[in-house]
Amino acid sequence: MSRWKVVQRYVLVLAAMSAAPAGAAVPIKILGFDDMSCRAWSASKDDADLRALYVAWVRGVLTGHNYANQSQQVSTLSTGTVEQHVHRYCIEKPLGQFSDAAFRLSDQFSGRNSPITK
Repeated sequence: MSRWKVVQRYVLVLAAMSAAPAGAAVPIKILGFDDMSCRAWSASKDDADLRALYVAWVRGVLTGHNYANQSQQVSTLSTGTVEQHVHRYCIEKPLGQFSDAAFRLSDQFSGRNSPITK
């Protein structure tokens, strides 16, 4: 199976799983990579294929956000914008998770400018 097909499936699966209601009382179960750390993100800088998978995963999170929050959708963002945002987040929070960068990206670009709360 081609790498692009794998990326497409990842994005579709993630979008479907991210569609839970925003006010759900259960914690978010992140279905991603074995290592979602900013350290792993930074290490992928020289691996174009892995970086592309990470960026596709983040875009899948944004797609899931748009599906679940249709009145506060994230506009179309370029791959470069996604990559720059996650890079900045991981510079500021090197011990953080790049999944958190994806959530903050949805907060910022959906017009909400704050995390979803109960």
